[in-house]
Amino acid sequence: QLQLEESGGGLVQPGGSLKLSCVGSGDPASNYAMGWIRQAPGKEREFVAGTSWTGARTHYSESVQGRFTISRGHIRNTLFLQMTNLKPEDTAVYYCAAKVSRAVVIDTSYDYWGQGTQVTVSS
Repeated sequence: QLQLEESGGGLVQPGGSLKLSCVGSGDPASNYAMGWIRQAPGKEREFVAGTSWTGARTHYSESVQGRFTISRGHIRNTLFLQMTNLKPEDTAVYYCAAKVSRAVVIDTSYDYWGQGTQVTVSS
C-alpha cells in the first residue's frame, strides 16, 4: 500500500512561485505513474499535471501549461510541482496521486492519494 504526503503549500501573491513536494512510501516495488490534482472550493477535482513512472513523459492541463512543471525526484516515488506566474484561480487544495501504470494518467482516475496541501494565491 502506497502512502503519499504532500508539502510546500502556502500563501503567495499573484505572479509568484511555489514548489510542491510529494513523498511516497510503503511500496517500493511497483511502478507508479504520478500526478497532481487540485480541488477548489465548491468545484470538482481537476487534473493538473501527470508524469509516467520513469518521468520521461509528462502531460499538463491547458490552464497550467507553460506555468507549471512536474518532475520526479531521484528517490523512488517522489514528485514535485514547480508553479510559476501563479494566478488567483490556481487557489485550491493540491493532491499528489499515484497509479500503477506505465503511461501518464491524464485524468483523476488515480488509486492512491495524499491528504492535500493548500495553495492560496491572493494579494
